[in-house]
Amino acid sequence: MSNMHRPEDIMLIGIDGGASKVSGWLVELDIKSGLFSMANVNVEKRYMDYEGYNDAFVPVDLNTQLVEMNSHIHLQEDEKKQGYFYKKAAADVISELLQNGKDKLVLVGIGMPGLKTKDMRGISVLANGPRMPDYSDFIEEELAGKGLMLGAPIAHLGSDADYCGLGEEHSGSGLFRDVENAYYFGGGTGVADAMKLKGKLISFDQSKSWIAKSWEMMSTKTRSFEFYTSASGIQKLYSYYSKISLTDLNKNRIYPMQILEKALNNEEAAFLTIKDLSDKLALLLFERITTIYSGWSDVFSFVNPDKEKPLSDHKYKGSLLDRIIIGQRLGDLLERSKDTDLLYNDIKKQLGDMIINTGDKKLISHFLRARSFRSEILRISKLREAPALGAGIDAFLSHKKY
Repeated sequence: MSNMHRPEDIMLIGIDGGASKVSGWLVELDIKSGLFSMANVNVEKRYMDYEGYNDAFVPVDLNTQLVEMNSHIHLQEDEKKQGYFYKKAAADVISELLQNGKDKLVLVGIGMPGLKTKDMRGISVLANGPRMPDYSDFIEEELAGKGLMLGAPIAHLGSDADYCGLGEEHSGSGLFRDVENAYYFGGGTGVADAMKLKGKLISFDQSKSWIAKSWEMMSTKTRSFEFYTSASGIQKLYSYYSKISLTDLNKNRIYPMQILEKALNNEEAAFLTIKDLSDKLALLLFERITTIYSGWSDVFSFVNPDKEKPLSDHKYKGSLLDRIIIGQRLGDLLERSKDTDLLYNDIKKQLGDMIINTGDKKLISHFLRARSFRSEILRISKLREAPALGAGIDAFLSHKKY
């Protein structure tokens, strides 16, 4: 595949696939600066809007999925049916966006949660949905059937987490750009981790020998970190405290931002929910700080009890995070709470206390000022659509490699 195309002749599409919808954006490259941004063209498709979609779908047991990914994936009939709507929605989003690409070389990047197949074009493990090993093949065939051609095959499915990192690094508004060491945590449909160490983006997949992804770790004996920090998890937690069913919460449009507002108005169930979120997020961020600085300390167990324990030694030891970035819907919550005692400032206080308790002078002098956690370190991402932006960037960078 030749890469001898002028940037202005290329149209980039970034796809952010999730558990409930697919969102696609056109991504623009500023030729002068070499930085990327979102164009004002967006198409979304919700799976539930397709006739036959099963909103009561129950995924295959996660441990079963993890075992089968290394042997043979035995797709259930209901997985095949449910997977169709996920793939069809993505193909329809791309199809609509392609209407903007007359005479352009169209490149598509797709971010999807879950573990990918060996060829990186399908999904072999998905905690909250159906497995789809033929994800990219289906989309290309669907587009071809409509007479629509991409400028290059879909190179691979990316991680929405890695794409958040790409967006933060290659966008003019990105918060990875001007620092050496940074960690990104996004909470939306699921949770996303990204990091930049010693000036380079570092994939969690490449670093799994010494650090774990957030969704892999158990926060308590029965609940994962994802439960406490994803949008659906926060809603479930509020349902537990308030005794209001998820069905009623959804019907009345009570989502994490509304729960935070209730907490700010001193509703007990909402306050307990937000306090749980603060406690767990502070603990997670402290673990990230210390694992990067001094190695895995065996604090948490794993969703998969057979997961190999991370090594305590790694080549980035001694690195101190210059910035901790919270993004997506979780970032919106922290931004709203900044002028209150809840969430953002509670997390800062807890982080400060935990760092003081380490007694480590380097940690204390770097992260604290006057015994308080430095506000300039704990930042809110400005890139609300970071996964889609990163997907478009990856499509461009992948094409350049040919």
